[in-house]
Amino acid sequence: MPARSSWQSVYVFDQWDDLFLSGGFAPRHVLLRSIDVKLAGARPEGAPHSIYQELWHATSVLRIFLEEGRMSLGNWPWEEHFPDDPSPSDDTEWQDLVASFLELSQRAVNMAKDEQWLDSFEPGFEDEGLRWRDGLEFLAIHTAYHLGKIVLLRQLQGAWPPAKLPAA
Repeated sequence: MPARSSWQSVYVFDQWDDLFLSGGFAPRHVLLRSIDVKLAGARPEGAPHSIYQELWHATSVLRIFLEEGRMSLGNWPWEEHFPDDPSPSDDTEWQDLVASFLELSQRAVNMAKDEQWLDSFEPGFEDEGLRWRDGLEFLAIHTAYHLGKIVLLRQLQGAWPPAKLPAA
């Protein structure tokens, strides 16, 4: 057996962190970096939603799912899935939304560390044999879909990739 490098002996892959925070295409904090209120609220021609509306929706779904369960999403009126205004009212509202999204994503990762919870039946989906693990996978896919739309909106506006932070 070949010798393991030092990082291989301490690194443990976290599927849930990869799905919700760090993997796939870009870490979520990087994906949402360097977005000001003007960029967040812009809606390029033909786009149904702005970056703000996409993140607001993804954050709302995360919150409802984690606090009330997936069944509650079925009761959420379609007209309320996106805010009417394409722009946050100010930078504070935008930064609070980004922080909330990242905090809820971290909460999903933390909840997934409980294997007993992950393997328990998801309320309302027992007859289908669905467990919380299945629900979190749905949530990760849904979130990735909307984050992909955010990347496309940034690309259409010439704001992708995000600016690099200055070296420390």
